[in-house]
Amino acid sequence: MKVLVVGANGQIGQKLVGLLQGSEKHEAQAMVRKEEQAEALREKGIEAVVANLEGSVDELTDAAYGCDAIVFTAGSGGHTGPDKTLLIDLDGAAKMVEAAEKIGVKRFLMVSALQANNRENWNKAILPYYAAKHYADRAVEQSSLTYTIVRPGGLLDEPGTGRVEAGEQLERGSIPREDVASVVFHALDEAHTFNRSFDLISGEKSISSALKQI
Repeated sequence: MKVLVVGANGQIGQKLVGLLQGSEKHEAQAMVRKEEQAEALREKGIEAVVANLEGSVDELTDAAYGCDAIVFTAGSGGHTGPDKTLLIDLDGAAKMVEAAEKIGVKRFLMVSALQANNRENWNKAILPYYAAKHYADRAVEQSSLTYTIVRPGGLLDEPGTGRVEAGEQLERGSIPREDVASVVFHALDEAHTFNRSFDLISGEKSISSALKQI
């Protein structure tokens, strides 16, 4: 399966690209915003395309052409304001869904945020971010795509443990970015995650077991 990783220069994106490249059954196509980022990836033998989530749907369609699946793990970042959150995390995601439908890419995985589906549990310190994730997730759910929405808790830079908890409504918790990337990687062809959304934090179950039990 050829997988377009949207946000491939981000921390989760980089880890996912590495997993895909080391796999015998998948390959990565990294989507980044700058040509120098693409060149750095190509020097490592990774196929890369340059596209901007603030650009047109046609630009994103070109980036996804030839892929079998799309993983959206892009974000405007904590250093930007609500305007960029709206344009990248919400509208960028919605346009990526449109692009996928336009060219017949059926598999779509979204990296969201813990309890983004439940307004009562949003983190009040970053309400615009949660609102963007909430409606981006809705765009995916209301599409014709075979989707999986992963809603991780607080993201850590620690090494992954390979032990997680996945479910519809989990208490607040955290998880290494490495484990989030591993969950997305395993979910790509795990049928039990098709058309499902779930929270994700560190836990006691293996990733394979956790995904089969959501």
